Amino acid sequence: MPTPSSDDALLPYQLQHRLDASFDAVLNALEGVIARFDESAQAVWAFDEPTPDAAWLRRALFDMWHEEGQDGRETRNYIGLIAADDALINAVVAANQAKNDFSECLKSIKEYAPAAMSDAKAQLPTRHPDVERILEKTGLARLHLKQCWRHFPVAQAPVSRVRFAWYSSGRSIKRLTVQEAEKKLLALDSDAAHIRIQLRKLAGIPSGEILAQVQTQAPLMRANLFFTEPLEDGHTRRALNVAMPIFVPSHDGRLPHTNLPPLTPPETRTRAKRSDEKLESEAFLPSLRVYRYR
Repeated sequence: MPTPSSDDALLPYQLQHRLDASFDAVLNALEGVIARFDESAQAVWAFDEPTPDAAWLRRALFDMWHEEGQDGRETRNYIGLIAADDALINAVVAANQAKNDFSECLKSIKEYAPAAMSDAKAQLPTRHPDVERILEKTGLARLHLKQCWRHFPVAQAPVSRVRFAWYSSGRSIKRLTVQEAEKKLLALDSDAAHIRIQLRKLAGIPSGEILAQVQTQAPLMRANLFFTEPLEDGHTRRALNVAMPIFVPSHDGRLPHTNLPPLTPPETRTRAKRSDEKLESEAFLPSLRVYRYR
């Protein structure tokens, strides 16, 4: 793709047109999933919905909105299982591809016309089928992009059983230099006593040492799929994190056997601490959740 020039006045319009078209394609693909679901009597199980039906599936598929006060990094979950025939599987695959195209279009706008990004996103809600209801309810229609392009999981082959379990031990680790950590501390409040203590601690270690900033992740649901027959690569199961219903191939319209996990995640860590843990047990810079490596 050629590098855009500053005098290419048509580029923002072209990208906006492409964005509108790709978002419309997502909505049409989702309608296709609902239509295929309605055409066949497929069994459905939902984690927190006693009688999941086409209306529940529509809520799950078309939930693309920020709720008031919602952290932009969080997404709402619709965990469940749907027995899917070939037509429904194909519709879901097409929807996932449309979501990919939409995501790539947004990336292009961010890269080639970043100034137009806000305006481009602001126009999309008017194309959503539920926009009038959302506007009446909240007075604000703001798309949650992560919920727009997140995929619907599809099992690779027929499944005999599924085991769901909460995973509460996830965390992300970002490597920091001493200089980066110092800059972050100074940005907090360099006059505060606890910040000064941490700055002195930081000054006492080698300037070339690499530190680790740890962010605990929100609990999530993990599904273990046990396939009826081994896959071509020999694997008999697959584990995946799920936030949306899993579509499992089924020629008889029945669901695989599953368990019922607790409605809420455990309050404490569910995984034993590794014996080869690379980080010290106590935070070196508590205000930043920064640890030293052992």
